[in-house]
Amino acid sequence: MAIETQPLLTRRGELMARLSEARQYDIAVVGGGSTGLGVALDAAARGFSVVLVESHDFAKGTSSRSTKLVHGGVRYLAQGNIALVREALQERTTLLSNAPHLAQPLAFIMPSYKWWETPFYGLGLKMYDLLAGKAGLGKTEFLSRAETLALLPTAQPESLVGGVKYWDGQFNDARLALALARTAALHGALLLNYCRAADLLYEGGKLAGLVCEDTLTGQPYRINARCVINAAGVWVDELRQKDAAANEADGAHPTKPMVAPSQGVHIVVDREFLGADVGLMVPKTADGRVLFAVPWLGKVILGTTDTPRHDLAREPLPFKEEVDFILNESARYLRRAPVRADVKSVWVGLRPLVKPQGEDGDNTKGLSREHTVLVSHSGLVTVTGGKWTTYRAMAEDVLNVCIQNALIEKRKEGTTAHLKLVGSGPPGMKTTSICQPPGLHSYGDEQSQVMSLPGAHVALCEGVTEAMVRFAARYEYAITVEDVLARRMRLLFLDARLANSLAAQVGEILVHETGLDPQVEAFSELAQHYLRLPE
Repeated sequence: MAIETQPLLTRRGELMARLSEARQYDIAVVGGGSTGLGVALDAAARGFSVVLVESHDFAKGTSSRSTKLVHGGVRYLAQGNIALVREALQERTTLLSNAPHLAQPLAFIMPSYKWWETPFYGLGLKMYDLLAGKAGLGKTEFLSRAETLALLPTAQPESLVGGVKYWDGQFNDARLALALARTAALHGALLLNYCRAADLLYEGGKLAGLVCEDTLTGQPYRINARCVINAAGVWVDELRQKDAAANEADGAHPTKPMVAPSQGVHIVVDREFLGADVGLMVPKTADGRVLFAVPWLGKVILGTTDTPRHDLAREPLPFKEEVDFILNESARYLRRAPVRADVKSVWVGLRPLVKPQGEDGDNTKGLSREHTVLVSHSGLVTVTGGKWTTYRAMAEDVLNVCIQNALIEKRKEGTTAHLKLVGSGPPGMKTTSICQPPGLHSYGDEQSQVMSLPGAHVALCEGVTEAMVRFAARYEYAITVEDVLARRMRLLFLDARLANSLAAQVGEILVHETGLDPQVEAFSELAQHYLRLPE
């Protein structure tokens, strides 16, 4: 059954007024990425009172910078992590069912250039099908050379002997994060972006809430909560260290960092380099990494890398060797290889890989992709690691840990496995492929609501209208130009030059809608950042 969309309380002043009310929440969540939003939705759906604060915009960090794949993890299968693959495959099906307008099946071609690659990798992918069981999206097929080129005509034909076709999923990560936020709000949660968790509150040595700050005004707010969940992704250690310092006298153990950030770089080029609505997957590049070429919103994403990173920059830059690696490896598998001049946008995400306590090495490829939940001496619950595909299972696990540690009382079991997200529409609703350029299809059954707003027929560029900007401000928590063009419309990730050309127009609409500074100049600087290739 589709969710009935109602006007959401997303106006900034009204949200902050609610936050200032004296009350005690069951749960306060710090972090508005996939994990924090998943926890907020699960908790609100169970009937808990929930507040979530995010220091920047929802999905500003890692959760908007994925490879856009909803997958079980073919490489995890090669590592022998059967449990992780099986869980992710089940969650893949759940996600595709609960948000069909934002997550859909996608066929992948794995070209073979050596005689043994088709049977070797094909049998592994047959096991992938077996693990998926009824949750499978399509059967793995062994392809001849001609069949491979028919499905992927831009594949490098020289030395090609065949290939394998298998199925996984793709999605619109930042818009899925917004769907989680809005669905949580419909279930009573209070969610605030641009609201930083500045400090923690204690009573009798136990965590009792937090102090947050509206980053737009500097106004502090006190949040009383029975349980505080630290879901800040690669930034979880900052709050953990505050907690340890506050409780050092009460016997708390010294806190060692639990996250080893790994940098993933993605390069975006025009669709013509792939030329089909199928993905390309290379299971083992020159240095043993996996390379993808994924059609997405009218462009192609090339990546990704896996490089240790020791700082926690909000907008990390790619390293020269990472860009060279992606372009050079692409040249080995594509008939026409993209060069630096073809790059429309380049962006970097930091993966929150969990570091075993006492582990100081730099081999992030060997670190766990599974999530970890820890409870501190004072009761701070920290969750990090994992991946987008398993966000829902992670949220259930977090709440179960909270209940087991008597931080919240047990209520009904989790209901999110069958909880449709905002925009999902009724079963069987026709959806447009995510491979297509941005447009109304990202809104699912809310398209008519967007069309009812002023500017529905005023195009800012192909697929993006004035009404979409107004919808982002009224219903999707958007405040700045970056919020709109990076995470509501995705244009910054697709074509940074085009996004920059629209900044002033979008800024004018936002001022009219919100009365707040849309930060046009800051966005223009950021757009240059997404165009910058290291020399």
